[in-house]
Amino acid sequence: MTSPSLALSASRSRLAALADVGARRWLQLALAAVWLLDAILQLQSFMFTKGFGQSLAATAAGNPAIVADPITWSARLIEAHPTWTNAAFASVQVFIALGIAWRPTVKAALAASVAWSLGVWWLGEGLGGVLTGTASPVSGAPGAVIIYALLAVLLWPVETEGAFVAARPLGVRPAHLAWLVLWGSLAYFAVQSANRTAQGLHQMVSGMATGEPGWLASLDRDAASLLAGQGGVTAVVLAVVLAAVAVGIYGPVPAVRAAVVLAIVVAVAIWVVGENFGMILAGSATDPNSGPLLVLLAIAYWPSSAIEKRS
Repeated sequence: MTSPSLALSASRSRLAALADVGARRWLQLALAAVWLLDAILQLQSFMFTKGFGQSLAATAAGNPAIVADPITWSARLIEAHPTWTNAAFASVQVFIALGIAWRPTVKAALAASVAWSLGVWWLGEGLGGVLTGTASPVSGAPGAVIIYALLAVLLWPVETEGAFVAARPLGVRPAHLAWLVLWGSLAYFAVQSANRTAQGLHQMVSGMATGEPGWLASLDRDAASLLAGQGGVTAVVLAVVLAAVAVGIYGPVPAVRAAVVLAIVVAVAIWVVGENFGMILAGSATDPNSGPLLVLLAIAYWPSSAIEKRS
């Protein structure tokens, strides 16, 4: 006969598992909403001009020829046929968004989003600039679109239990490794020589004011003035914080929760100060950049209540 205490414990575990499934579904829907936002941004008038193809071609700069040549080829194709290529891009994003939002097609849509993200990461973002020596987490490295692919994998619908939502498809160790690689790479990018120059961050932030509404351009100028001459120190401090986030996932539950909260705070700060809300107010952004995606990813690592009770 099962004791009341064991039955209660089992019941709590089942409720916690159901709560995690609900959390995963909400994160899937949030990811679908971001894909839909991408589709809307893709329908901006700028995207139907040659300027869109030219902006994609610019991502080839600094990359090795094996990476840059396909970027240049695809950018020329888009520049020559901006209307139908851009309409196709927007349509794909709409289908991915609706597919993730509708339960019967969520797996197919997540799989499609991985393939699409990898292609766009290469041909649309130049691999996020990670091979150029100038990638910076402040401006969105390693590229927003690769985080879409990672989220699709970590939010894959499976019935197994996990210590947190992102651990369900792959297990705890691979999920931890994915977190370590992502946030560790951000720490590395932060202290690359190009990002440690005294005026590097100042120039990056001040340059984003172009095309933005007056209030946001003013904030950019204020932030840039604070960063003037402080690029090296700021880069090192940011790298230390990002490294703490990267390794914090391996600590006990309270430390993990602290690392996740810190990750969210850093992601929001990067999105506001470094990415100008993804520059979606400037009329030429194709996505909200990495900030919101890093927030979604961090939430997927929030420890399960059942795990906390057993610890």
